[in-house]
Amino acid sequence: MAANAQVRAVHSSALHSFSKFAEPAIRLIEGLGVEGDAHAGATVKHRSRVARNPTAPNLRQVHLLHAELFDELIGAGFPVFPGDLGENITTADIDLLALAAGTRLHVGAEAVVEVTGLRNPCVQIDRFQRGLMAATLARDEAGRLVRKAGVMAIVIAGGEVRAGDPIRVEPPEGPLRPLEPV
Repeated sequence: MAANAQVRAVHSSALHSFSKFAEPAIRLIEGLGVEGDAHAGATVKHRSRVARNPTAPNLRQVHLLHAELFDELIGAGFPVFPGDLGENITTADIDLLALAAGTRLHVGAEAVVEVTGLRNPCVQIDRFQRGLMAATLARDEAGRLVRKAGVMAIVIAGGEVRAGDPIRVEPPEGPLRPLEPV
C-alpha cells in the first residue's frame, strides 16, 4: 500500500438515499458507523437486509470507495463524483479491493475501521445512471467477477475523519482471507 494513502472526501446522509452529501468532517462511532448517517447502527440498516433479517449484525457501517474509480468512470463517459455512489469515505492512493478481510484502516488521528467485505453493486446504481452497474463490474484474467464499488467496514475505534487525513493499513493476523461481498 502506498505510504501516502489518504481521505479524499467524506459524506453522510440521514436519508436512505442512494447518494450522500459532502461534509467538512464526519464522526465515526465505535460499533455503529457514521454519526447521523441512515446506515449507522449495530444491526443492519440497508432496507433489503432489514427485510431479510433485522437483527443481523451491521457489517456495512462505513462504505469506502477509491477515488481512482471515479477517474475510470468519468473516462468511460459516466459523470460520477465523490458521494454519488453512496460512500462515506472516498480514499486515494490505496488499493481497497486488494485488502484482505479483517484489514484495519487507521483513518486520521483516532478512527479505526475493519474491512468486512466488498460492496456488491446493485440495481440502484443503474437507476442512478443507466449502464453504471456494468461499469462497476469486470472480469479478471481467470474470468472471475470483480466488484469495483468499494469496500464495507465496521468501526473499531471512533473519531473525526476529514479530507486530507492519512490512512494507515494494518493487515490482519493469521491467514489472509480474500474479500467477499457483504
